[in-house]
Amino acid sequence: MSIKGMLIVISGPSGSGKGTVVNELRKNEMYALSVSMTTRLPRLNEKDSVDYFFRTKEEFLKIREADGFLEHAEFVGNMYGTPKSYVEEKINEGKAVILEIDVIGALQVKKIFNECILIFLIPPTKEILRERLIGRNTEDAIVIERRLKKAEDEITQIDNYDYLIINDKVLNAVNQISCIVSAERLKPKNCKLKVKEFIGGE
Repeated sequence: MSIKGMLIVISGPSGSGKGTVVNELRKNEMYALSVSMTTRLPRLNEKDSVDYFFRTKEEFLKIREADGFLEHAEFVGNMYGTPKSYVEEKINEGKAVILEIDVIGALQVKKIFNECILIFLIPPTKEILRERLIGRNTEDAIVIERRLKKAEDEITQIDNYDYLIINDKVLNAVNQISCIVSAERLKPKNCKLKVKEFIGGE
């Protein structure tokens, strides 16, 4: 019996710890991180096909016109998208592909790839979220309040997700996601059991 790969979409407000959780999950070889495509130029130490697929605007638009993205968006003059081909390639390899993306993008992906698993990650309380944002020491009070307001808006979409994880401790969140993936893989539709061979065998 072989195991079918799947797409795991992880969302959550800024400060929820998505990046840290995803980095822990990637230590397990059964996971693969979805690589996005962008029209922006590479930053120092960024590598093509590792950090992003770096493409020209013309190349990006050509792929978009061919319906080659699970989702796409424009931000500060640059275009970003999740290539279908890369995700499908990793799923066919039996990987649990992780896509870390915002709520809007996640719901776009769900419309196109209905079998994907949506996971929403949040801290235990709004105050803890505030403390995490302040603790970064990278943004002023006005920006932090905007992020908290956006978090409130995003949380209203929780019912559109399959699972909700309270990220109190990173390893707890990682273990819960691993349990979700294991349970999903045990569903008959995700197990490539050759029924005829099984019945016909001893």
